[in-house]
Amino acid sequence: MPSSLHAEFALPELSAGFSDRAPLWETVIPAGAHWSGILRRGLALRIVDLEGGANLAAVFHRQEDQLERYNMADTLKAQHTAHLTRGHALHTDMGRVIASITADTLGWHDPLGGVGDAALFERKYGVKRYQEHRNDMIRNGRDSLVLELAKYGLGARDLVANVNFFSKVSVGEDGSLEYVPRHSQAGAALDLRFEMNTLAAFSTAPHPLDPQRDYAPKPVKLIAWRAYAADARAPEDDLCRTSCAENGRAFTNTDRLFA
Repeated sequence: MPSSLHAEFALPELSAGFSDRAPLWETVIPAGAHWSGILRRGLALRIVDLEGGANLAAVFHRQEDQLERYNMADTLKAQHTAHLTRGHALHTDMGRVIASITADTLGWHDPLGGVGDAALFERKYGVKRYQEHRNDMIRNGRDSLVLELAKYGLGARDLVANVNFFSKVSVGEDGSLEYVPRHSQAGAALDLRFEMNTLAAFSTAPHPLDPQRDYAPKPVKLIAWRAYAADARAPEDDLCRTSCAENGRAFTNTDRLFA
């Protein structure tokens, strides 16, 4: 595997004018909020930690067949890793690639820590309901993702293992998980390119292993741009495609789906 795979990497410049890298749209997911959308094959998202300390929980389903979705176990074992960064691909449970990390200034994103539910957040942060606190209510990651999936006819049983962008969880020799505080600084960013038409759901609720006792989620910015045409495919020499043989086969399976 190339040694540059885990290196910090400057993000390509996005043009304000007409070009393949001209932004198509952008939005901010507020602190403690949630968002979802259909992201077409060849589209890329630049995901930016605006203030530092963000956590973006994410789940991904293939739009045309929502039973196919991101598979954490296959993603990690295929690439012999316990974290995600530039050059890694997100595999589905059908042996295909749903998205790829093509650029990353941070070098480590957590695929292991999961997402916090209502009981965990109540124990850590107490209760703040919308009726009394309006937009200052406490939202947990699990319910946020389920709410977004429900917009597309999915439910709690469709919520599988997620990715936590901007968070770092180290794994001890005994298999224990340790959250690393202050991992992401303001301006940290990655580019996530979609290799399928994808239903993506996001939550900016805090990471479930974050030891901070105050509820202090952070906002995240999304900037969409076109990485390649929807009727094209990732280049043959693309790092995500060539970083390991398993990725190459998964890209081939994906390309055949859209041939």
